[in-house]
Amino acid sequence: MTSADKITKQVSVFLENKSGRLAEVCQVLGEADVNIRAMCIADTSDFGILRLIVNDPDGATEVLQERGFGVGEADVLALIVPDRPGGLAEVLALMRDSGINVEYMYAFFITIDGDAVVLFRIDDRHIESTLELLENSGVRILSASEVYAL
Repeated sequence: MTSADKITKQVSVFLENKSGRLAEVCQVLGEADVNIRAMCIADTSDFGILRLIVNDPDGATEVLQERGFGVGEADVLALIVPDRPGGLAEVLALMRDSGINVEYMYAFFITIDGDAVVLFRIDDRHIESTLELLENSGVRILSASEVYAL
């Protein structure tokens, strides 16, 4: 598996902070047969950023843009993190000790073999070194195709 295969595409939707906008995004995606696998939303008083992992990121971006939503994409890493006290701390310590900054993270709704699946956004300049560090440390990284199939 190449480095490119290990990078998952996240869809980001910019929403006005008003009633019904989140429901509208979910409806548009549902009508396009796009399945949401993970999501998080960050908001301010005026707008929010909805971050999505879906089974078809290109299709999601296209249909949302067609419906007038502001849409962007970002690369994220989907890591298998031990689902036990301190499991996440160990992975974060690896990154901290190598000077890698985590911009944000969020988790899937599921586990794999009892372990959590957590998405990490790393500065694009550090993706390759982060992949190398995690692989050398035995951290399992899901391929994009594995993530989209969850």
